[in-house]
Amino acid sequence: MSARGGSGTATLVRVLVVDDNPVVRSGLASLLEASGEIEVIGEAGDGRRAVELAEQVRPDVVLLDVRMPLVDGVEAAEPLSRVARVLMLTYTDDPDTVRSSIRRGACGYLVHGTFTAEELGRAVREAAAGAHPLSPAAASAVMDAVRSAPSGTGVDSAAVRAGLGLSVREAEVMDLIARGRSNGEIARELFLSEKTVKNHVNRIYAKLSVESRGAAIARWLGTASEDRPGEP
Repeated sequence: MSARGGSGTATLVRVLVVDDNPVVRSGLASLLEASGEIEVIGEAGDGRRAVELAEQVRPDVVLLDVRMPLVDGVEAAEPLSRVARVLMLTYTDDPDTVRSSIRRGACGYLVHGTFTAEELGRAVREAAAGAHPLSPAAASAVMDAVRSAPSGTGVDSAAVRAGLGLSVREAEVMDLIARGRSNGEIARELFLSEKTVKNHVNRIYAKLSVESRGAAIARWLGTASEDRPGEP
């Protein structure tokens, strides 16, 4: 990350935006830089050019679309992940595409229309810090993949969950969050008010030391990196 200001204590997250639509690229660049905490250092219109450019400019985060000419985003995710954190940003919430992207090295997956400008900026900063931002549909796809994995392979997510210190009710709420449920849907399913659900979510975030649903899901599933936002 590059230093910002004279003190050198603040940093800008350096981002490469990859989308085959130049209007989308321009809009994303303007949106991200408006926060004052993100610097867009390059743009690319296909996966092949993205890999070339990433190796040259070394971004902190690559915002990567899925459907592009020459080399699509899923195929480009693997080489890009060796250079930077890769955050998929696309219109498709197809579960197979989500899982393929994550398997190929993407640290997160966002679906257009499911986040605000502020949430997008936060997701980029969290990705740079080691978190795993996920839109609800993407979180559900990851959850299904973890639950269908053969026993004895990968992370023992049940053991991870048992050590997180959540109450029984908080664990129920967290499990539904990981399935992609909104606060309103959780409230209806557990026969609670939305305010009560929100209080549970806030306590879950505090106990897991996270600031977003995606980061909470990564901790819950045992897929979070050791370095979390706010830690050295």
